[in-house]
Amino acid sequence: MSSSFTLPLRPTVEKGAREDALPIRIAQINAQRGSFRNVTEESLKAEIEAQKNGVERKEDDSKESDVDATERIDLLYKRRADITQFALQAHMESMFALDFISLLLSKHTPRQAELSMSPHLKQVAPTGSLSTDIITSPEKSESAKRDRKAVSRGWKLESFNAAANKLLKSATRLEEEVAAETKYWGEVLTIKDKGWKVCRLPRERQALGVQYGFLEATPTFRDRGLASLRRAENGSLILDKGLVPSKARAVRVQIKRDGRTTGCSKMPTGPSNGECSIEDRILQARDTLFEEELFHELSREARIMASQGVMTGQNLIQFQASEGQDVILELVDINETWDDRPSEGHVPEDDTLSDGIAHSIRILLSYAHRQNLRRRRQIPPPLTPKKRSTPEYQLLRPIAGYLQHSSHVRSLGAFLKDVYRVLQSAGVDCSYTATPFSSVNLSRDSGSSHTVERITKEFLSPFESSFSGTLATPASSFNIKVRTHMAPPSLGTDYEISINLPSVPDIQPPARLGLKDEVEALITHLITLDLVNVIPSLSPRSKPSSAEHISSDNAKDVKHCLLGSPHSHTTENYVLFTQPQVEARSWLLSFLQKN
Repeated sequence: MSSSFTLPLRPTVEKGAREDALPIRIAQINAQRGSFRNVTEESLKAEIEAQKNGVERKEDDSKESDVDATERIDLLYKRRADITQFALQAHMESMFALDFISLLLSKHTPRQAELSMSPHLKQVAPTGSLSTDIITSPEKSESAKRDRKAVSRGWKLESFNAAANKLLKSATRLEEEVAAETKYWGEVLTIKDKGWKVCRLPRERQALGVQYGFLEATPTFRDRGLASLRRAENGSLILDKGLVPSKARAVRVQIKRDGRTTGCSKMPTGPSNGECSIEDRILQARDTLFEEELFHELSREARIMASQGVMTGQNLIQFQASEGQDVILELVDINETWDDRPSEGHVPEDDTLSDGIAHSIRILLSYAHRQNLRRRRQIPPPLTPKKRSTPEYQLLRPIAGYLQHSSHVRSLGAFLKDVYRVLQSAGVDCSYTATPFSSVNLSRDSGSSHTVERITKEFLSPFESSFSGTLATPASSFNIKVRTHMAPPSLGTDYEISINLPSVPDIQPPARLGLKDEVEALITHLITLDLVNVIPSLSPRSKPSSAEHISSDNAKDVKHCLLGSPHSHTTENYVLFTQPQVEARSWLLSFLQKN
């Protein structure tokens, strides 16, 4: 037959409908070729050419180095020696056992035993030298048996009595322990029912503790706010306060005027000399820790306010509220008597002020804790290698700003009251309006349901008060805004003044003034200019040219004109005024001249 029949010897490989995925292909290549690092384009081309020429590619086996071969031979010999030693030891122990049994049997069957005995044993020990025998103990008499039973019964009775005594003692101790544990856990449950957090101690998991501190405080005081609840012998609860001092302490606020104490805040009542409950001790520890944290934060803030006249000492902070009035904050023990205020220098207003300051700093610290809690609930900022510094709480700055703003507002209000009283006594139709703390708006909706938080936010913002009034001329007016900032860059109190003088339109006050004397001098100057322009219009013989001439003079010439200088007006301009009006105007002019 011309056509040949071929039969394949290898099984046919059918390709699937789906191609292999890339991870499967990579696994196949790694299994066939190893790493991709060993596969190059030249090696693949050479392999293809070799397959075409019928030459199979053979991979050379990697040969180990001489050092590796030497180590393997040494290891092999060592393992072989160990196996041989173990086999010899097992053979020796089995031969010893065989010699012992053979020597024991040589007493009864010597010929059979000699066949299994070693030559060394035959030389050392004669045949039949080792034997066994059964010994029966002699029977005891009846009296000995009775004595033995009596002794046994006595030991049993004594053991039973000892066990009974131990059980009774254990029962008594267990009863006392149950009573003590019941009392202990009863007091623990009482503390928990009253709202205190009871938890395990971090470093002593088998002990319980009560969390009386504030979790939003600084780490130093937060870690000190956990006390262990120990059990006494009688089961009563012992509060181990750790680093909290045993004496109750609190921050006291004093007001001094000219070196004399005229006001003092009320101190909380300390615990009595008798035994107090566990809740009272927890409350005392919490209050003391809060007061120490309060004074610590006040001291931190006082150090950055040293440029504003705040002085610090050991457990003492002092700053000036107004002229001749100082505020002193101290950390004192509440059990001691602190009443160095003389009875003749007692001022109820200063007592009220000191109580207000004491309550304010505590509310501000609680507000700072709540702000820390809100920040802790938010998404934390990204991590940085630089440690973030803890900013100082705003405790002392709002108090000092409020007192400073109140002092400036009262001073300016008293000045305007005196000036307008003189002007109105002289018959001048003018008035002024004062709006202290116009920036405080308690009805503002800040999205918070807490009234205290809303008031605190208003208290932390810059304070602003406004004064507005009219002058002698109906169209003349002024507006003064007093602002107090306790944060840089605009630190302190400044005055923003705007005026409306149609008779002198070219005169404009400075944008801002920072001193109270400058503001009073400016108001005096404005009133003087307005009076210079309004007085000629009140006289029937006054001339417009004279009024225009006076309005263009400076402040010094204005005062000379009002005082009746011979170079300006004469006394004929005042003939229409009554005698009280003339006296009032003369007093006003002398008052303006002094300022």
